[in-house]
Amino acid sequence: MTPRDILEKLVSFRTVSSASNLDLIDWVEGWLAERGIAATRVPDATGQKAALFASVGPDAPGGVLLSGHTDVVPVEGQSWTSDPWCVEERDGRLYGRGVADMKGFDALALWAMGQASERGVARPLQIGLSYDEEIGCFGAPPMIEALAASGLPRAEAVIVGEPSMMKPVTGHKGNLGFRIVVKGFPVHSSMMHEGVSAIMEAARLIGWANEVNATQFAKAPRPEEAVFTPPCTTLHVGRIKGGEVHNITAEHCEFMFDFRVMPMESAADWRARLEAQVAEIEAGMKAVHPDAGFTLHQLFDVPGLAPESGPEARAEPLVRALTGENGPGQVVSFASEAGQFQNARYSTVICGPGDIAQAHKADEYMTIAQFEAGRRFMERLLDQLKE
Repeated sequence: MTPRDILEKLVSFRTVSSASNLDLIDWVEGWLAERGIAATRVPDATGQKAALFASVGPDAPGGVLLSGHTDVVPVEGQSWTSDPWCVEERDGRLYGRGVADMKGFDALALWAMGQASERGVARPLQIGLSYDEEIGCFGAPPMIEALAASGLPRAEAVIVGEPSMMKPVTGHKGNLGFRIVVKGFPVHSSMMHEGVSAIMEAARLIGWANEVNATQFAKAPRPEEAVFTPPCTTLHVGRIKGGEVHNITAEHCEFMFDFRVMPMESAADWRARLEAQVAEIEAGMKAVHPDAGFTLHQLFDVPGLAPESGPEARAEPLVRALTGENGPGQVVSFASEAGQFQNARYSTVICGPGDIAQAHKADEYMTIAQFEAGRRFMERLLDQLKE
């Protein structure tokens, strides 16, 4: 099968994060087995999803792991020109859900695995395919843990194939998210001093987030921060709901709150700042009624990717050699599984075909030129691993 054939098959699986990805994993496992490559599944707690990893080549140092995710975002509510679950070529572009983010890379990585098995390699080539990246990067950590315990040779470099126009991305922000539930005490709004409005107390915390953002944006960034856009950690509320009627203090309010954390900063420190602010607001609420207060439900904590240096930094030099990109390392503000690999002490870099600007949109696409650039990258990687 060509990379294009594999891409068309992968896109046909409707692996939105709310659904199972097992049909895709079944197919990938079978495709690898046909080429003499044994794969290991890492199921989630429900048994409805699984990650998968495999290795080709000898038990030797210096290997490379190609990392991708199998889940995609939904298409409901989007206006597509073509069937999102079929790859369609138009005007030099390949359209379909996940073509850019990131089944295009997955297809190229699988093709490279097949080629490595056929041609032979002196150093191992590995693949890791996860689930639930789009909703919090939940699938990669158990896969990384299982990979470490598998006895397979440890990769010297990990290439996470998020769309980067085949340019090395050496850093990204982390993402720390919460569902915050506020419990008030309802009274008639004419006597609001005797009650606690969950909405108005939530507004205090949201106001604090705005104040922190204003302070963050006003300060002069250090050189290592200035390469990010924006050059600071940011706080954000994306959804809120609460209240029953207009003349009763709201008994309930909840909202989604997240931090985009600079990789040189601690997510734990930002959580502590949030908890301290919540405690301050909550003290005033409980002075009116003891049952009022906040509950923080942490949804995800995705670590950032920090630029690497020193002799153990193998991933970036490898990708630069394969792409010929010698300019400054790029950094991005979106999160990925790259920081999770780095936290597990893998030298890690992001490099993949396509443009992140096309991800998640209706008529998601990758140019054929970018897909071919990804194939040439894999060819050069295979040549490198034969040495």
